Amino acid sequence: MATVPPSTEDDPRVKAVFDDIRATRNTDFINNMWRYLAFDPALLEATWREVKAVMATPSSLDPLTKEMLYLAVSIANSCTYCVHSHTAAAVAKGMSAAQHAEVLAIVGLAAKTNHLATALQVPVDAAFERGGA
Repeated sequence: MATVPPSTEDDPRVKAVFDDIRATRNTDFINNMWRYLAFDPALLEATWREVKAVMATPSSLDPLTKEMLYLAVSIANSCTYCVHSHTAAAVAKGMSAAQHAEVLAIVGLAAKTNHLATALQVPVDAAFERGGA
């Protein structure tokens, strides 16, 4: 159960953000993340501004790679909502079943080796330090 109710577009600040989401994403769909964040219009505005800047602005990473990275981090952070949302977004941007399987294999492998390195307290090699040998 959510901790706050979903918001409507009654607040002009919320409506402005929702309109920008619709325009940026070329869709009429406003997902629940935005509807629930809108309980606090300032938080909604700030979060959308950052998401738009990172995820919707052309950069050196293509949109599919961005979504697959977001999916991997969402899995690592155990965010069910984000796993579903960014899997759907990655599929919409062209992620194949084989790519999805590979992302999951990498996430699983990274989790395993991260836990092993943490458990063993393996010291970082000097060559891996920024500016190292």
